[in-house]
Amino acid sequence: MTALLLFALAADPAPLKSGVPVGKRPGPYSFLVATGPQRGQQTCYICDQAAKPACVVFARTLSPELGQLLAKLDAETARRTDGFKTWLTVLADTADLDGVARWAQGQGLKLPVGVYEGVGGPPAYTLSRDADVTALVFVREKVTANVATAKLTAEQIADVARVAGECK
Repeated sequence: MTALLLFALAADPAPLKSGVPVGKRPGPYSFLVATGPQRGQQTCYICDQAAKPACVVFARTLSPELGQLLAKLDAETARRTDGFKTWLTVLADTADLDGVARWAQGQGLKLPVGVYEGVGGPPAYTLSRDADVTALVFVREKVTANVATAKLTAEQIADVARVAGECK
């Protein structure tokens, strides 16, 4: 399944290395939640998920393409009964919880959305400054897919959604 994702992304003219490599464990990090009952609280969903499957999306820009990706992941989360969770971590110098919450509401998202204060992201994640979006799918505390791109394409959106749906 991961091989399919990596093959599909090979056509990307500038593949980026960003985030935790496939096969490695994503470390804990906390971010400020902008939506839902935990709004305004520092939270670590990595810690909460433990061995359950999940997808974390880091983004520097809130775009329509990002909204499309998250809508697909939101639907996957709602469909699953195995504890699968998806969340968005916006990377910014300063948390604009109201602006992020308005964007998420405008996209019709139910998944948690929050802000990590620091455009570089959590240091242990080594997120590329050239990557506008980095999506990490993980199962049993190991990354199974890592997609990083300067601009999301329809093909990448479909690939991330498919791989997230296959992770068990």
